[in-house]
Amino acid sequence: MQRKVQAILRGEPTMDGAGVKLTRIIGTPELNRFDPFLLFDVFSSDDAADYIEGFPPHPHRGFETFTWLLEGRMRHEDDTGNGGVIETGGGQWMNAGRGIVHSEMPEQVDGLLRGVQIWINLPAANKMDEPSYFDLSIDNIPEDTDADGIRVRVMAGASGSGTEGPVTGRPTGPVFLEITLAAGAELTQTFPDTHNVIAWVADGEIELDGIVDSVVLSEGSLAIFSEGDDVRVKGLAPESRFLLAAGKILNEPVARGGPFVMNTKAEILQAFADFEAGALGGGFYIPGGTGDKNKQ
Repeated sequence: MQRKVQAILRGEPTMDGAGVKLTRIIGTPELNRFDPFLLFDVFSSDDAADYIEGFPPHPHRGFETFTWLLEGRMRHEDDTGNGGVIETGGGQWMNAGRGIVHSEMPEQVDGLLRGVQIWINLPAANKMDEPSYFDLSIDNIPEDTDADGIRVRVMAGASGSGTEGPVTGRPTGPVFLEITLAAGAELTQTFPDTHNVIAWVADGEIELDGIVDSVVLSEGSLAIFSEGDDVRVKGLAPESRFLLAAGKILNEPVARGGPFVMNTKAEILQAFADFEAGALGGGFYIPGGTGDKNKQ
C-alpha cells in the first residue's frame, strides 16, 4: 500500500545549547513527536554568532541521536573519553542509553554550518543499555548510484537494493537514507508497515504522493507519511537532496524532562538525581581541558 503525505511542516525558530539558533520541526506544539521520532532540529547559518557557542557539556538518557552535517565541522567529546570531528557529508549515531554527558562544538570560527539532529526514542527495555556510537564518516557510508540520476547514501538500515549502512541492529530498526535525484528521476523505497516515515529536503524540491493529489516538498520542509509500505519520490529540481527516514513505532508512554526521555515521571526524576550525584555516564568531561573527568 502506497504511503501518502499527511502533513508538511516547516517548524519554528528556537534556540538551544549555549544560544545556537535552530529551526525545530518535531518537538513543537504543532507536532510534539512522531513515534519513535522525538525531535527534529535543523541548524543553518553562515553567521558565526548564531552557532559558535555550540552545545557545551550536557547529559542525555533514554534515547538515541542522529546527527547529519551538510556543511562545516563539529567536534564531539564525552565523559567516557570518546571524541572526534564530524565532517561535511558525515554524521554520527549516538546511543545515550543509561546516560552520557557530551558536548558538540563547532570546529570552525566562520563559514556556513548546516545540519540536522534527530532524537529517536528507545524502548523501555533498552533505555538503560550502555552508551555506544556509530561513526558515519564520509568513507564508511555506502552508496547506490544508477544511470537514471539516482544516488542513495545508506546511513542506517538498508536501501531498496539491499545495501546496508553502518548503523544496524538498533531497537527501532531505523532506515536513514540520504537521496539525491536528478530532475525527473523517480525512486520507490519500501518500508515495514511497523514503521513511521518522514522526509526532509536539504536542497531542491521533490514530488510525493498526497492524500488526493501529488504534493511538492521544498527545501527545509518535512513530510509526515501515512501508514503503508512504499514511498514514491520524484525529483523536480536539477538536483534534489533529501533525507528519507523510518523507525519502528513503539507505542509506549513517553515522559520527557529536558535532556532525558523515559517512560514515567519517576524515571525522569531519577535521571536528574543520578546526574547531580555524578552517577550518570562516566562523570562530567570538560572539552578542551586536561581530559580529567570531574564529577558534578
